[in-house]
This record gives sequence, structure tokens and C-alpha cells, in this order.
Amino acid sequence: MSLAIIHSRAQIGVEAPAVSVEIHLTNGLPSLTIVGLPETAVRESKDRVRSAILNSALEFPRKRITLNLAPADLPKEGGRFDLAIALGLLAASAQLPGGCLDNFECIGELALSGHVRPVRGVLPAALAARAAGRTLVVALANAEEACLATGVKVYAIEHLLELVGHFNQQQPLKPYQSQGLLAQPPSYPDILEVQGQHAAKRALIVAAAGLHNLLLCGPPGTGKTLLASRLPGLLPPLTEQESLEVAAVQSVVQLEPLRSWPQRPFRQPHHSASGPALVGGGSRPHPGEISLAHQGILFLDELPEFDRKVLEVLREPLESGYIVIARAHSKVRFPARFQLVAAMNPCPCGYYGDSSGRCHCTPEQVQRYRNKLSGPLLDRIDLHITVAREATSLRQAKEPGLSSAQAVELVCAARERQLKRQGCSNAQLDLNALRKYCALQEEDRSWLEQASERLNLSLRATHRVLKVARTLADLEAATDIRRAHLAEALQYRLNEEQ
Repeated sequence: MSLAIIHSRAQIGVEAPAVSVEIHLTNGLPSLTIVGLPETAVRESKDRVRSAILNSALEFPRKRITLNLAPADLPKEGGRFDLAIALGLLAASAQLPGGCLDNFECIGELALSGHVRPVRGVLPAALAARAAGRTLVVALANAEEACLATGVKVYAIEHLLELVGHFNQQQPLKPYQSQGLLAQPPSYPDILEVQGQHAAKRALIVAAAGLHNLLLCGPPGTGKTLLASRLPGLLPPLTEQESLEVAAVQSVVQLEPLRSWPQRPFRQPHHSASGPALVGGGSRPHPGEISLAHQGILFLDELPEFDRKVLEVLREPLESGYIVIARAHSKVRFPARFQLVAAMNPCPCGYYGDSSGRCHCTPEQVQRYRNKLSGPLLDRIDLHITVAREATSLRQAKEPGLSSAQAVELVCAARERQLKRQGCSNAQLDLNALRKYCALQEEDRSWLEQASERLNLSLRATHRVLKVARTLADLEAATDIRRAHLAEALQYRLNEEQ
């Protein structure tokens, strides 16, 4: 009678809880029973593992086998436990020396030939293995991703026999050394490529500096999408922690998640997207567009064409920075600290207020079109910009203005002031921090209250005006918020009323 315990990791959202694979061999009729809340793919692993062991010229134990995946109340899914199960069977049947696997965590799916296939969610598992102080064993295709968790020792294998030879001290493996294939420098289009639209460019810089949400409204062909695509190039580079958060979300979605690492995400879902497509869902919850846009941009083009119920699901994550998906057996939390950028036409035909006079929409049609967007959602968008039609010119004239590189310097300097002062961006200030860091002179406070009253701004909208004014002051390296900053911040709310 023998027992072996192997360490592995499950995948629950972007978390990687520890799982102990316990193998117990006893005398009796040959059988293999898996317990511990396995789903179909896990139950089928016994057939994959048996074939992999036999095709690797190893002995599959002909005994009564009980396989427990602990903790028993944690759902287990996928083929990620195949490698741990195979090693446990070999250790329990004395084909591997006892105790050699105590400091290892194994994740990988086995082919019938014994080759090791990649799985999703390796980066969260690598981070957890680093925290536990264990060595991680993964498929070679997952090795670069695992090495993003600096400080963890990684063994990358292509076949089960490589690991058997290592533990039997026949052919020791060397820890995998990252080739740096994933750290590609980001390349973004330059804001100077956008002709004209100086007010909109200014708003992009303000939005980037304070992490503010942005709404672009204007006729077709005025460059709304072009402007939005330039915003990622104005944002500060991702920190190491932010890069790992972005990569962890991508890791649980697809097998090759990190081709654009460490770029900020730019997600642009179609207006026919459903609510679960945006926030995530499914019987086994997966992240949606807002989580895939974590630490990046969620761009919603043709905003009024989205179903209103779909847009309303954005309200809570815009405030909290995360989304919780509840199912009967569990709750899964995904990060969703994204920057919302939206674009829309001013009316159904798109030309309301255009100098060409092409719009023939009635006031009722215009109002019905704009009523597709709720007040609470618009309240959460800090900057409302009207993108007017510029004079037509095909010349690539060099216009005065900041390039993306120059704008990034301003944005980074403003962000550093915010982090040093309050530890977060201005858009993330709570009410207590707002009172502390956005204090006004008495006459300026009275002026803002009167202006908000005339514009019928809600208290939330007024607070967001203060946050934008704080960002404008940071861009100028000003210690206090002045009247000019408040006036410009209010100007972005005037566009909302038009």
C-alpha cells in the first residue's frame, strides 16, 4: 500500500488556488477512481494518463487506484492536472524516488504519446508558485509566460520522460532561462497624424493624465475613432505589477495571450455585443471585454447603438474597478480598472449641428436618439467633447502641436505628482480624498456651486469636474486648483448639454 502527493494549481477566474493530487494504491481489482469535484475533462484524464504512461515505456500500476483532488469542494476543470496525476502514479508505484516531488508544482496536459501540451492560466499559477516557494514544471510552450513571474524557478518539458529522467537523476534538467521573446517594445500611432482637432487632442491629454473617461461626439468622418486609437500612446508605460495584471487576465482566456505584452490593452467590441460579452459570464465564468481592457482602454464606437441594458452593466465596474460574477456554486471576481472612451453621432443621421446643413432630423428624433444613453452613465464620463468637421485638405501640413512623445512626458509628470500626493490617479479619488486634495478657495467654491446649479449638474458630476480641474492643475505643475482650471473642466460638461 503506497501513497503519493503532488502539488498543482486550479484556475478560478484569475486566481490559481493550490490543489493537492493524492494517489493511493491498494490491492484489489485494477480500477481508477477520481474524487474531489472533477468535471468531465478531469475525469477523462485517467485515459490520457494511462496511454501516456504506457506509450512512454513506463508501467501503469495494475492496482486499485484512488485519486483525490484536494480541497474536495473546489471545482476542477480542464486537462491541467494530467502531468501531476501521471507523476503521482509513477511515484506511488515506486518508479520515481519518494519525496522528490515535495517542492514542485506541475501543470500540463498530456497527449496520448506522452508529450506535454500547454494550458491556459499559467501566469497566475507561476505567481502563486513563487509565493509558495516551489519550483514550477510546465510545457515548453508555456515557459516564456511562466518566466514573467520573476524569481520563480521553471522547468520546461516537452515529454513526460524528460521529467522522469530528471527525478531519477539520469538526465537532470536545467532551469528554463527566458529568451525575452515577450518583451517587445510597444508601438503606437502618433497623435500628430490627426489633422486639426486641437481641442479634442487637448482632451485626450487631460484624459490620459488623470485616467478620465471620455466621450467624443461629432458627425461621421471627423476623426473620432482616429483620436481614440491615439490615446493608448499617450498613457504612461505599464508598471511591472500592472503588466502582470494585464497578462494574467489574458492568460486565462487564450493559450497564446502575450503577443502584445507589455502594451496597454485597447478593446473595441462591436455594438451588437451582449451584456455577458462585456462583463463576462458563462456557466464557468470567463472574463469579458471590460476585464480584457484592464489597465487599458475600452472603446465603444457608435455608443447609442449599444443596447441600453448592456451599457448599464458598465456603471458598477466604472466605479469599483472590478466585476463579480455570481453562479450557483461560486463567485468569481475579475479586475476591470479600465478607461472608457466612447464615440457617437449627435443625431440619427449624424449631421446635427454640422455647417453643411444636411441634417433633417426633427427635435423629437434627436431627443429620442440621445435618450438611449442614461443620465447615470453620462455622469460617469468626465470629458464630453464635440468633434466638429474640419476644413477639407489632403495636404499633410505640419501643424503646431504636441507629438505623442512630448505629450507622454507631460502625462507621466502629471501622474507622478498624483501618485506622490495621493497614491492614485485623480479619477480614482474617493470622497474623503477629494475633500483633502481638491480643496478650493471660498470664492472659487461658491463660483463652482453656482455654475453647477445653472448647468443642472448632479453632485457626482460636480465631483468629477473637481477631479478634472485637479488634473489640469497637475499638467501645469500647479499646487492649487485655480478658477481657470475649473472653467476649463466645466467647459467639458457644457458639451454634454449641447
